[in-house]
Amino acid sequence: MHGIQEIDSRALVEMLQKDPEAVRLIDVRSVEEMAQGMIAGGEAMPLHLVPLRASEIMSSDRPVVLYCRSGARSAQAAMFLVNQGGNPERIINLRGGIMDWVRQGNHVVAPGRTAVNA
Repeated sequence: MHGIQEIDSRALVEMLQKDPEAVRLIDVRSVEEMAQGMIAGGEAMPLHLVPLRASEIMSSDRPVVLYCRSGARSAQAAMFLVNQGGNPERIINLRGGIMDWVRQGNHVVAPGRTAVNA
């Protein structure tokens, strides 16, 4: 998407394998969607809460990777954060969202779980 950084599932997996704390993962889907599974280490923050927590997100000491079901809502959130003054090099959208993550053979965990489900 124009104006924001994007990463694909394969690159994110490689990054997380090298250092699980390399990025802050934020899941912007609804609570109901998150109940179907999240990326291990992901932080639940439904899209409507992103504006309320924008300054906190933008002050993260790590790059922030936002994801949703297909990548559309997380791209909206990323664009919002960049437009609010977030560093465009550190606000990143997961291209294809969790659908692509699973399609590439990666696992998801129940909300609140942080252990990698291999």
